Amino acid sequence: MNDIVIKAENLGKKYLIGHQAERGGYTALRDVLMQNARTLWNKTKDLATGKPIIQGDTMEEVWALKDVSFEIRRGEAVGIIGRNGAGKSTLLKILSRITEPSTGRVTIKGRVASLLEVGTGFHPELSGRENIYLNGTILGMTRTEIKQKFDEIVAFAEVEKYLDTPVKRYSSGMYVRLAFAVAAHLEPEILVVDEVLAVGDAAFQKKCLGKMGDVAKEGRTVLFVSHNMAAILALCPRVLLITEGHIKCDGTSKDVVQDYIGEYEATSSTVSLKERRDRQGDGSIRMVDDRFGTPDNPQSGFWITGKDAFIQLNYQCLPDQTYRNIEIALGVRKQDQTPLLYVGTRVVQQDVDFVRGLGCSLCQIKRLPLEPGRYSITTEIKQNGIIVDYVQAAATVDVMEGDYYGTGMIWPYGGCLCDYSWSHYIGDSDAPDR
Repeated sequence: MNDIVIKAENLGKKYLIGHQAERGGYTALRDVLMQNARTLWNKTKDLATGKPIIQGDTMEEVWALKDVSFEIRRGEAVGIIGRNGAGKSTLLKILSRITEPSTGRVTIKGRVASLLEVGTGFHPELSGRENIYLNGTILGMTRTEIKQKFDEIVAFAEVEKYLDTPVKRYSSGMYVRLAFAVAAHLEPEILVVDEVLAVGDAAFQKKCLGKMGDVAKEGRTVLFVSHNMAAILALCPRVLLITEGHIKCDGTSKDVVQDYIGEYEATSSTVSLKERRDRQGDGSIRMVDDRFGTPDNPQSGFWITGKDAFIQLNYQCLPDQTYRNIEIALGVRKQDQTPLLYVGTRVVQQDVDFVRGLGCSLCQIKRLPLEPGRYSITTEIKQNGIIVDYVQAAATVDVMEGDYYGTGMIWPYGGCLCDYSWSHYIGDSDAPDR
């Protein structure tokens, strides 16, 4: 029992959300004034009685977590996975003492360092140097302890040039590098990391995974939330799968990840994109349908290695609204959610100028460089840089065998193909000077 550093017992978290009542097309000025007066009165009454202020005419109770119980021992690296909206971030906020549970209790032994979102705990007006000391102090470190780790933190974050620049001028990638470096190097007994590592580049993500592995080997505890199943499998021997606020599975990473992938495949094959509820964004523009095909059959539902691949994405706006500066992106992943391809309108400067009512966008991937197999498609729409609709594993697509190289040779190896050629030289005199 002395090795248990986190013990959750029947944890539950309830939120109140407001809904606006449906109204007809015509509303009298008198009704608008009366409604505003009632809203102001209700807000004043709730504020006076200490109740949360909820926008809307009616309220609904939503349980983000319900009856969640588990134990985590010292030195464990535990992955937490689940769909968007499953309750993962709510659980981490409770464990990080950011929010209190509505029911149940959690017992934590040791200092917790949390990295839940970009820039958490940073003061935007302070420099990187000052924020290192500020965060260390918040974690309970003395100035001497922070100073001993300072050079390691700066070297890991790779922000030496900008160390005395206010962090409000940092890019999101620089924010993440510095925040992770502080959290990982100031020796917390428990390190809690959310999906924020997705902001960093591939090299930095690899370095972070290595550091979290080192932290676990040193006898400290790591909780890691990610949609990248390859990273989860590499780092975490044990995984919790959260579904609709409950722990559905708690076991070895291989078994739980397989269960998770199966859950995604079942959903994408039985629930239409329009009806998916596990999505992010305000829904002002919402994806309703996607189709896949080849030049010979644009709606065949499959792709062929080496041939052009087509993706058609249909979306719908709120009534009587026009939206501008629309960015559309699709991510092609392996079934374990390892990213392979990203095709976005922003990268090739082909954003949608405006959309009203229904919209349709078609993407053509030339000479599809994917090997035969089944792949997952993640869809995203942004408006003015802000996500309005995002669905992970929105669909699956099968890639059929094709002659990518035109040689009749098909050689599956593990992911992507590419154009390449070899040159051969006999004797030193013939070799090019490179």
